[in-house]
Parts: sequence; structure tokens; C-alpha cells
Amino acid sequence: MSTVYDCAESDARAAGITAATSALKSGRLVVMPTDTLYGLAADAFDSAAVSDLLAAKRRGRDMPVPVLVGSWHTIDGLVFSVRPQARDLIRAFWPGALSLVVQAAPSLAWDLGDTRGTVMLRMPLHPVALELLREVGPLAVSSANVSGQPPATTAAQAREQLGSLASVYLDGGPAEHAVASTIVDLTADQPRVLREGAVSVAEIAEVLGMAPQALISSAQR
Repeated sequence: MSTVYDCAESDARAAGITAATSALKSGRLVVMPTDTLYGLAADAFDSAAVSDLLAAKRRGRDMPVPVLVGSWHTIDGLVFSVRPQARDLIRAFWPGALSLVVQAAPSLAWDLGDTRGTVMLRMPLHPVALELLREVGPLAVSSANVSGQPPATTAAQAREQLGSLASVYLDGGPAEHAVASTIVDLTADQPRVLREGAVSVAEIAEVLGMAPQALISSAQR
């Protein structure tokens, strides 16, 4: 049995954050709003919960789960080495709709899937998401939909697809952008845009002092 909390109402929001925090710390899944799309969340350091997340989405380990963080500084404990380019992009676009693929710190006790030593990080620009992240810590979060189905832009759409697989639904209203985040790979010497979403390639190129075409991955050409 899952419960939906209307986060537009202050008492319901407080109760929802409490319920979501308890659920996540108990190894259960939660649906949460973000500034891009609704996300299905698990404690990033609970391998069994992350496995349940992948199973709920009907995805394999070959599609590892991204991680959302609640502050700029969290990245320092999760990344092997934070490059100046990463700092520049974080200052420009976090919190916001930019995901960064970086080398994960080897000491981390987590299993997000077949990541090959990398992790995709983002700090969302949504008050409910940030409040939950600051209560629980880093969360493994993927779009709140079954793989192959349209991503959820409302809590109701997420519940239609996931039902009781999530214990708590935090309803933050319709997703503001309803567009996936842009993904930039910073694991090699040359940054690459793997997916253009809410943040344009031109905006990223301007921050990095590069030509937009130089950022487009070979897969996109």
C-alpha cells in the first residue's frame, strides 16, 4: 500500500517528507518531484533498494542509476577527482537540469549497476527534492516510469505505472520543465554532451569556452 502526499499543503508536505525519509532509510522506494521529471528514488548506499528500483523499472544493470545530491559540496565525497571543468559547470547550472558523468570515488560502498567506475550526478532545482535529499543524503534516482513507457511528469502518471512498487508518492505538482536533464561526460580529457535536454549545448560550450560542435559526442553526430 502506497500513500500520496500533496506537497502544496504545508502539513501534508512535512508528513510526506517524514514518511519518505523513513521509507528510504528502510530500503523502500519513493516517487519524488524534480525540476525535470518525476523520479523513482532509493537510498544510493542500499544495494538491495537500488536493485528493487531497477526491477520496478524493468531495467537491467547495464543501465545504472544516476544519483541526486542536495548540495554542491556533496560531490567532493563521491568523486575521485573534481576537475575544474566540473566546478565551472556546477557553479553555472546547479541546482538545475545538468547531469555530470564523473569518475566515482573507489572507496564508495554502493552498487548502482554496471557503472564501470563512473557515476552520474545532479543537484535538482526543486524545493521538495532538496529537502528530502538533505534529510536522507544522496539518492539513486531514475525517471518514475517503466522502461519503454513515457516518463512521468506528474505524481499521478508515476503511480499509474509503478503502483505499490513505491511506498510513498510526493506530489509536487506538474514537472516544471517536463524535459530530461542534459548529460555531460567529464570522464575523459575532452568533455562530451551525451544527451541534450533542458540545458542547451550552446550554454555548456559558453561556460567551458569551447565550440558547441566539439562537445557533441560521436553517437550524436
